[in-house]
Amino acid sequence: MCAAGYRPRIYNGDGDALMQHEHQDFAERITLVPDALPSKIPDARPRLRIMWGQHLLEDLLVGRYRSLVCAVNPIDNSHGIISQLAALLPTSQWNEKSITEYARSYSAAGGEKVRVVKYDMDMLEVLAVLRPAGHAHLSLGDLASAFKLVAEMIRRKPARLPTASVSFLGARANRLVGPDGNEPSFEDVLSTMYHAGYTGDVYPSPAMWSLGRMGLFARYPFPPSLDQLRSGGF
Repeated sequence: MCAAGYRPRIYNGDGDALMQHEHQDFAERITLVPDALPSKIPDARPRLRIMWGQHLLEDLLVGRYRSLVCAVNPIDNSHGIISQLAALLPTSQWNEKSITEYARSYSAAGGEKVRVVKYDMDMLEVLAVLRPAGHAHLSLGDLASAFKLVAEMIRRKPARLPTASVSFLGARANRLVGPDGNEPSFEDVLSTMYHAGYTGDVYPSPAMWSLGRMGLFARYPFPPSLDQLRSGGF
């Protein structure tokens, strides 16, 4: 319990006062809202951590995670994080061409089931979601099936922990669509991952860094207070 009137300092010098005013001019900023105050009795429920403000590629390269969940396709992965990793990890023997060819070999087998293709990059294993061959885009249903596989893979091989995932939003070659044909909300994606059994870290898409006026939670499931607001309560 903090003493009455106590106010922590964040920055040295005039940093606190300056950041209270100057941050309003930042094009890319976020506002985090706590979903609950710390308790003497921790909540034991598993949750997804939402890594607002963190850089996924940097965190992967310094070894913070043992596995990454992202998407792959059989045509072009030149702009995907999987190819960036292959180029930057010093002991990886993959490149964009071999990544795509490997995905193509699975896609050529056909079938209507989503696949999770494993790429061993030495210090990191990539669990890449490959949409069914007949699907033009990745659907939420595909994502749910994929994350059930991912959760089981992690359960059977705990060495894949800690694990992180991309948000699957804002993609081009691996576009995610909802039942209405449009990109789903971040909440829909988090719900799909969580109810499939995945409880790793999730990195928001870069476009979400510009939602400065919106209160953002750092964990999922979101608190009941959000549903109360949606229903008109306070």
